[in-house]
Amino acid sequence: MLKYTEDHEWLSIADGIATVGITNHAVEQLGDLVFVDLPQVGATLARNDSAATVESVKAASDVYCPLDGEVLEVNEAIVSDPAVVNADPQGAGWFYKLKLANPAEAEALMDEAAYLALVG
Repeated sequence: MLKYTEDHEWLSIADGIATVGITNHAVEQLGDLVFVDLPQVGATLARNDSAATVESVKAASDVYCPLDGEVLEVNEAIVSDPAVVNADPQGAGWFYKLKLANPAEAEALMDEAAYLALVG
């Protein structure tokens, strides 16, 4: 199940675990990323908490937690090479994996059609 937020995060959800990253649209708006700061494994995050930070040649921006949960894993590859996010934001450029406190809450997030309508 693929879901999206109004803050331009995507979630791929399987078995109550969400892989979270930023969308192609977000990457296009930010430009070339030069720095990524990820949450700590084991951190408990609430919906809309700042979970990560990205910096580009244009701006710094927060990446928000889309749902309540616990960080299970982070993608260290994007810390050492932020360009991976630019090259493949919805694949190899994922940010972290989140064990969802209540997986049913994901139903309230946007599907791809709704997200594409949002970004026009």
